[in-house]
Amino acid sequence: MKYHEVIVVGAGLAGLRAAVETATDLDTAILTQVPPVRSHSGAAQGGVNAPMGNNPAGKDDSVEKHSYDTIKGSDFLADQDSVELMIGEATPCIYEMEHWGCPFSRTPEGKIAQRPFGGAGFPRTCFASDKTGLYMLHTLWERSVALNVKTYEERFVTDIVVENGNVVGVIALNIVTGDFEPYMADTVIFGTGGPGQVYGRSTNALISTGSGAYIAYKRGVPLKDMEFIQFHPTSLFGTNILMTEGARGEGGYLINNLGERFMSKYAPKAMELGPRDIVSRSIQTEINEGRGFEGGYVHLDLRHLGREKILDRLPGIRDIAINFAGVDPIDKPIPIQPGQHYAMGGISTDKNGATNIKGFYAAGECACVSVHGANRLGGNSLLDTVVFGKLSGKHVKEFMKTKKDRRQGEGMIMKTLEEQEKNRENLLIKSGTENHAAIRDEMKQTMIEKVGIFRTGAQMKEALDKILELKKRYESIRVMYKGRKYNMDYLRAYELWGMLELAHVITLGAIKREESRGSHSRTDFPKRDDAKFLRHTMATWTPDGPKIGYSDVNVYKYPPVERKY
Repeated sequence: MKYHEVIVVGAGLAGLRAAVETATDLDTAILTQVPPVRSHSGAAQGGVNAPMGNNPAGKDDSVEKHSYDTIKGSDFLADQDSVELMIGEATPCIYEMEHWGCPFSRTPEGKIAQRPFGGAGFPRTCFASDKTGLYMLHTLWERSVALNVKTYEERFVTDIVVENGNVVGVIALNIVTGDFEPYMADTVIFGTGGPGQVYGRSTNALISTGSGAYIAYKRGVPLKDMEFIQFHPTSLFGTNILMTEGARGEGGYLINNLGERFMSKYAPKAMELGPRDIVSRSIQTEINEGRGFEGGYVHLDLRHLGREKILDRLPGIRDIAINFAGVDPIDKPIPIQPGQHYAMGGISTDKNGATNIKGFYAAGECACVSVHGANRLGGNSLLDTVVFGKLSGKHVKEFMKTKKDRRQGEGMIMKTLEEQEKNRENLLIKSGTENHAAIRDEMKQTMIEKVGIFRTGAQMKEALDKILELKKRYESIRVMYKGRKYNMDYLRAYELWGMLELAHVITLGAIKREESRGSHSRTDFPKRDDAKFLRHTMATWTPDGPKIGYSDVNVYKYPPVERKY
């Protein structure tokens, strides 16, 4: 049995930043499905926010102004103390990344360049061309190598092991050998990413199934605000590859089939740089009302920016548009539609990333520290990863100073290992008639159509009934390949159950929230209702399905007002 003081699950930005923090003092290991530089964080393009004031138009920016933009953008569901903590840490964290070698784009004076992003009062989004997430990911990976962080690749964590309220380890499937492996640890940090693949038309990688959130949920950690799913305004029509908000930050237009910059009707001041929830709804409204192209998309027009600016600031977007849509944005507009992009909700944690299980932490998209509320501003997700990855790692080091009992729980770890092996055998011997891939497709289609950008109680009730039906049908699936090594048929079947459970949580929470707030837009309850719903949704696991409760939002400084842009 392998032992490490700290095990980090996930090698995206949150996981790597946590590992880099703990590795200075503690024996730290990373378990990851894919090589770290292939983590989904590398798909983030546009930038990372910090109130630096490097752009001449942003010289009056401040922590307070960035915090208020974030809270307003969240439709006042963010916990205001958590937001102020994140923004207060923003500039130091970005300078830290710069000093470690992240190649940010530069101003003529040599400062880190900043571009405008949606819902922001100032240009505060630091960027590295249009590959910011990838460059940050490589920077942190190099840092982890320098600190001798042990990395176990192609490991899929299937469970955490808890004894007497304390985490004592994890069980992981070695995808290469097909063996389940026990890992003992004194602390575990999840940086496992979001559940985007629960939805159709997602910008997320195939590994973004929410498996970490499901594991925590099943072990008794509440999931917070899971109904708040962000739809990015501009994903490439047909493939839903992300077209960065940076394209609009650099001055791109959104155009309907009448040739209109239609955002003047929805956000007359901010135009294309309104918050993501508003811009996504606006695009979908244009499409629904017949002003889209071929009934499914509008145009993202960059032609007026000129060849030189596109090649300098948006080279990756140009490559994607050419290779996946046959369109060179220098000469032609890009066909785009809203796509599922991010989950504001996740594993409920405090400001240090700690959960209700001692020694178990979470950071990044899998976690909900309540900094994004009902709608995340673009550029705040990368900030979330490096700030709360760092803070969770920092708190783990403090926690370990007080932890007296080390290397505990061997018996429980072996018992859980046996349970995982037995569960696999039970799944492999199934000879039912249901195809798990078909169930997945039906789930994804149901979620994007009935729990999508616009929602009604009736539609979501249909979705809930469908999810319950799919969970029943899952009992009769079959796994075609019975081998052990690289059995992706088994792995996809295994993770599907967790995805169905998360779909259940998302849908039930959305049904019970009878208001419109941020990304949760109900046509049958079109107004925000602070009297009833200025509160977080808390879902806890029971054998009969999720139990929905609520907790208070920390509103101590900025009272809710109507959002206008």
